Amino acid sequence: MSIHLTLLCAPGGDATVDPLLGDAHLSEHGMNMAGYARAVLSPHQPAVRTPSIRCSETADAIGLVASSEPLLRDLDVGTWQGRAVRDIAASDPDGFSAWRTDPDATPHDGESVRQLCRRAADWLSGVAPDTGRAVAIAEAAVVRAVLVGAMAVPARGFWHLTVPPLSAFLLTRRDDGWDVRFGRRRLRSVPRPTAISWG
Repeated sequence: MSIHLTLLCAPGGDATVDPLLGDAHLSEHGMNMAGYARAVLSPHQPAVRTPSIRCSETADAIGLVASSEPLLRDLDVGTWQGRAVRDIAASDPDGFSAWRTDPDATPHDGESVRQLCRRAADWLSGVAPDTGRAVAIAEAAVVRAVLVGAMAVPARGFWHLTVPPLSAFLLTRRDDGWDVRFGRRRLRSVPRPTAISWG
């Protein structure tokens, strides 16, 4: 059997666009956005999610029963947890810059981007070959890390991947790697994807 994994980005929690770092409940807008995905994703597909409030609420809004997967937990930002991104950039510009450019940097005493990418790659390599069609709901950082692993690109590419809220990526396992299909639109309407193959 093959693996057809839909990787879905939960609303909120993206350090590139959101004001605060860390987990939180979905806003009313986020809940409404997640509701749009219900028309596209089958509620009967097996699903996993990060062990976060936002991903649990996203799964509930879609109508998916998703088990919590510890390997998919969000990037640990250590002492920056709950802080505003702009405050961090203002109070520790060197640390913030290093975090965004060096995949091994941990100015927050948490987890490096490279460590997250390794963890995500470990999860991806452990997906059972007879999985068939499944859904994984995760924060933007985890989606980026899974894509880095699937495409076998350097961890430095992490911050260069744009992952909008409720964007969906279809990962199909081949013998020698993954095909990654990027949707042109978020799940507000059925995406019209283009395929990119990586060995």
